[in-house]
Amino acid sequence: MTPAAVLRGRIAAYVALTKPRVIELLLVTTVPTMLLAAGGFPSLWLVIATLIGGAAAAGASGVLNCYIDRDIDEVMNRTKRRPLVTGEITPRSALIFGLVLGAFSLVWFAVLVNMASALWTAAAIAIYVVGYTMILKRRTPQNIVWGGIAGCMPVFIGWAAVTGSLSWGAVALFLVIFFWTPPHYWPLSMKFRRDYADAGVPMLPVVADDIKVAREMIIYTVAMIACSLALIPLEGMTWVYAIIATCLGAWFLAQCIGMYRRAADPSRGKLGAMKVFHASITYLTLLFVAVGVDVFLPL
Repeated sequence: MTPAAVLRGRIAAYVALTKPRVIELLLVTTVPTMLLAAGGFPSLWLVIATLIGGAAAAGASGVLNCYIDRDIDEVMNRTKRRPLVTGEITPRSALIFGLVLGAFSLVWFAVLVNMASALWTAAAIAIYVVGYTMILKRRTPQNIVWGGIAGCMPVFIGWAAVTGSLSWGAVALFLVIFFWTPPHYWPLSMKFRRDYADAGVPMLPVVADDIKVAREMIIYTVAMIACSLALIPLEGMTWVYAIIATCLGAWFLAQCIGMYRRAADPSRGKLGAMKVFHASITYLTLLFVAVGVDVFLPL
């Protein structure tokens, strides 16, 4: 291989450690939140600065997660090709990269955005790396529930970046993502149940049957829908958002109920866990697009 090809491969390996797909989903929630907080367009520089800092923070969390969980990743088929498992990146290099990236994100927010957003960013990294990865993940089936708080933080970070504080609207959006996380992640855990079991990670689908998991997903989804509708009086959302949020919520709830019925009666067909997983991503993306668009509707 040429030196250029080697360099490209090394850069790609470091990028892979940051879990780019997770970063994309986190940033999808940040921009609409900033639009709602500003009641319109915030300054372009503020949006760009917040996205850069948020991507760095999320990337740092992903790298440190890969570093801590490299023993698990080696066992699981889904993760055995990650750079720390294949040897493309050494553990020491990954640790330094993650720490530097995390420190950069905090300094970036503190200097170029505001201190409030920097503090929420620090909380997000700590919750994901320490709370979820180091404490909860290997100890409790509720790991993703409470560890998922880190994934809600872009809402607080984006809101604080614009206003320097929070509001009840920010709390409602935070809770939407909090209650969305279990019905989003548990279907993926169902598909890779054996991987998690082999790695000794007690995800709920590992320790409970499909019926129980699907039932809890329905409960969380109902709470998620309630929080999405609470945003209407809290932030004066229009009837357009109300209709979209209601329809999206009903559609995703129907996906979860359908999975519950298939779990209870296998004759209805395959469980379809990954269908629900992908539906959850569609739901969250479209809901936050609706939040961002609604700000500009003259209604």
